Amino acid sequence: MSEASAVSEGSGLTLITEGEWAGWSRWIGDPFEERAGPFYDKELEDGSFISAFRAEERHMNGAGFMHGGCLMTFADSAIFTIARKAMGDSRGVTLHLTGDFLDPARVGQLIEARGEVVRAGGKTVFVQGIVTADGQPVLRFDGIIRKVSGTRA
Repeated sequence: MSEASAVSEGSGLTLITEGEWAGWSRWIGDPFEERAGPFYDKELEDGSFISAFRAEERHMNGAGFMHGGCLMTFADSAIFTIARKAMGDSRGVTLHLTGDFLDPARVGQLIEARGEVVRAGGKTVFVQGIVTADGQPVLRFDGIIRKVSGTRA
């Protein structure tokens, strides 16, 4: 059974039930992230969240290392996973995202993002974190999420 048949139909956070990512969730309904990823996440026993994906050839640049844009797209997705509890039922947009590239990532590596909410209040959530490739740091990031009201048009 393919992953596509292991996720439910529709949009939103969907539990993966089979394969390498069984027990993880995936956000269905963001066309860009679906093309760039897929990215997976789960809540850990300590209540924190982790995001991950497996590096594929399509994620690499001309030199054979993961494209910086791919790492930043993943970090952008991860700030929302890390901030899930602080966001509650709110939707949000990335107000600011910065990253420091530390080392290259390669095909086949497990890419993971972990972090913490530094401050959350009102409509703004500040997040910091680290992306690793097989446990080695490859990107340090800081992000600011702005909560927004309303629904997608």
